Amino acid sequence: MTAGKAPTSQDRTNAIRIALAGIASGADLSDLVRQLEPLHPKNDTFPGEVLLEVVADALELSGASRRHPVEYEGIRERHLPEVELRSKAQHHKSHYALGAAAMIRAGVRPALLDEVIWWDTNDLFVWSLYALTIYIYVAAERTGADVGVLCERLATQHGVELPRE
Repeated sequence: MTAGKAPTSQDRTNAIRIALAGIASGADLSDLVRQLEPLHPKNDTFPGEVLLEVVADALELSGASRRHPVEYEGIRERHLPEVELRSKAQHHKSHYALGAAAMIRAGVRPALLDEVIWWDTNDLFVWSLYALTIYIYVAAERTGADVGVLCERLATQHGVELPRE
């Protein structure tokens, strides 16, 4: 994406494709972050807000409800132990992305700009990618479905075609 250019619908599609195809194939998350970074305009929530929409859909696929809640405590450590958080700010950002997706699923729009304006780094998309990975793993665990199958379902839901292997 060139500087000063607003994200397009193709950028949206590319962000979803990169994230879901990468998660489905078991790609290293740091590689996915590097692939998503060129889509991220400075001082913008894109593609973080797009990924959070997909995260909300992954949470829905898990069957989470008030009667059948997802156990939140330790969720990141259980489902994404390779991502080591070293600061309070990183913990906060991780919790924010996981919680924002739950808000979106419940029909509440989180105030993304009000939150991320205080972050020293411009990385909502990174934390959204981590949340997406976590909730896809939660959905796989709760439903018994394969991660790749869930990624394909989410892609279809968003009108995105994943590459065939």
